Amino acid sequence: MSSLFDTAQIPSPVTEVADILVTLKQEFRIEQTGHIDFNLGQFSVLKNYTDVRLLSSHAVKNKNNDSYILFTEAQPKLTDHGKTQPVEQHVWALAYLKHDFGRVLIRRETLVDKIKELIHPVELDFAEDKAFSDTFYMLVSDRQKATSGADRNFRNVVMDIRLDDFVIEIVEHTLIIGNTKPRGAEKALHLAEFVSRLCTTCD
Repeated sequence: MSSLFDTAQIPSPVTEVADILVTLKQEFRIEQTGHIDFNLGQFSVLKNYTDVRLLSSHAVKNKNNDSYILFTEAQPKLTDHGKTQPVEQHVWALAYLKHDFGRVLIRRETLVDKIKELIHPVELDFAEDKAFSDTFYMLVSDRQKATSGADRNFRNVVMDIRLDDFVIEIVEHTLIIGNTKPRGAEKALHLAEFVSRLCTTCD
């Protein structure tokens, strides 16, 4: 009988990634990439980590252009009463966009966001798409670029994502989506569906 502390029962990051890839390959054509510098340091969603390492990257093959699934591990900056927190294992999806969005952050809107908006109008809303604006909080650095890039096709793809808790960050032409919660096959599948549809629909 295995003990409570039998680490052999805990899947290693390599095994976990392999299992997730098996699930992804049931729905998509997945190929491991060569060395690609995705410049993850440019994204503010990873600013609370001192070290973000790319363990492996895999192309999701699409008709027009590829999107990517990234497996990373990251060391949190915050400590628990001076103790170093354990390294976290994440999965992200990344896509390269035709339009330059400037800098954009999209996540589900909360009541706090709605209150802040009354004081600091920093959110981009779409008068012609109330459903999107009521659902998502979209912070932008350049209203003209973001409005041009986030057309109806783009907004429809975002509205249809099946992952409940996520953040999208765009730096010019590069989009990343995910969250810092533990990775899993279902999450990875939803992320791959999103970037694959994005690359297919928003060409």
